Amino acid sequence: MNAELVKKALEKVGNPNVLVNLISRRVRQLTSGSGKMGRPLVAETGNMGAADVALLEIVEEKIGFEMPEAVEAIKPAAKKRKRH
Repeated sequence: MNAELVKKALEKVGNPNVLVNLISRRVRQLTSGSGKMGRPLVAETGNMGAADVALLEIVEEKIGFEMPEAVEAIKPAAKKRKRH
């Protein structure tokens, strides 16, 4: 993977874990070759590997993502025990 593309893509995404998930999902789509999703969304791919193509698509904002809203976890109330 191109380190410069990784830096630029990380600036766009912000979270390295999300970036890894985006890249891996897009690489699977590109390598499966199924339909429109299997084609690169950027014009110049040259000798780039699938991961570099995915990074370039993120940098050029050809693909995006939505972060779900944070939900506050609620601790369940303790159940009362019955005494026998």
